[in-house]
Amino acid sequence: MVAKQSYMFLTGPKVVKTVLFEDVDTETLGGGRIHATKSGVAHFLYKTDEEAIAGTRRLLSYLPANCDEKPPFETPSDDRDRVCTALDAIVPADPKATFDTLQVVQEVVDKGSFLEIHGRYARNLIVGYARLGGHVVGIVANNSKYLAGVLDTDASRKGARFVRTCNAFNIPILTFVDVPGFMPGTKQEYDGIILQGAKMMFAYCEATVPKLTVIMRKDFGGSYLVMNAKHIGGDVIFAWPTAQVAVMGADGAVEIIFRKEMAGAVDKEQAKLARVSEYNELFMSPRRAAERGFVDVVIEPSQTRRALLRHLELIASKVVSRPPRRNGNVPM
Repeated sequence: MVAKQSYMFLTGPKVVKTVLFEDVDTETLGGGRIHATKSGVAHFLYKTDEEAIAGTRRLLSYLPANCDEKPPFETPSDDRDRVCTALDAIVPADPKATFDTLQVVQEVVDKGSFLEIHGRYARNLIVGYARLGGHVVGIVANNSKYLAGVLDTDASRKGARFVRTCNAFNIPILTFVDVPGFMPGTKQEYDGIILQGAKMMFAYCEATVPKLTVIMRKDFGGSYLVMNAKHIGGDVIFAWPTAQVAVMGADGAVEIIFRKEMAGAVDKEQAKLARVSEYNELFMSPRRAAERGFVDVVIEPSQTRRALLRHLELIASKVVSRPPRRNGNVPM
């Protein structure tokens, strides 16, 4: 849509005012900005018609002509063995501090190839197309700069829609994870966070294209499964040394598991620190996750591009046979 020019709604401002006595103008009811930021109806918002046409052409360059074809390959100008040195220091030492996941994506994929979709909507989740070694890939990534990368109803719908689109057009999916869990609260529960989260999990489970995951930092709780875990069919799961795979963070877990011990401790702070350290060692290390089969390879962040490209090409010919059916029973 074009800002301040494109409009879309089922019921116009005059009818809204007559029926609901709500005085609203055309732009506020169904302008491009509203659909791109509030409702998620618009995937792209441009300033002019010319920009919109150019954007459409670029989008189509990532897609095959139909679902029976492979996505168009482009000979890359970027070095396939490029080391992403900037990523080795991108995750802050403070687990509560944010970092730019978009920078991670742009460092890993072929230079200048990332096209973000729904960039103004549900910004706690990044989705879009890119190329890796010339191969078209779909990107799904938690963005800790917005709501700490948590999954809410909007992000879940956004992710589910994108994953299903990738699968429909034979586009492999790369997932970058830093997720503390699902958004809590009455609003989320009333808006159906269980249903919306299930849509995203269903989309990943249903997808038969190659699916690779990089766990950058947190990967907690139910959101661990939703972000393309090994348990729901992830083909190759990588983890950075900063990765933490667990039911919840150490602070919260210790307060629940050792509640009675903490209550009776003379020095409660020291007792908690000791248990947090123990919990981190026993459960949070990516190498522990690898021992249990949840992670395939622990890699240095700088090696992410090389590892993803190598394994993507190894499983590019992946074939999944499933019994014929009318449709999958996606949670609605």
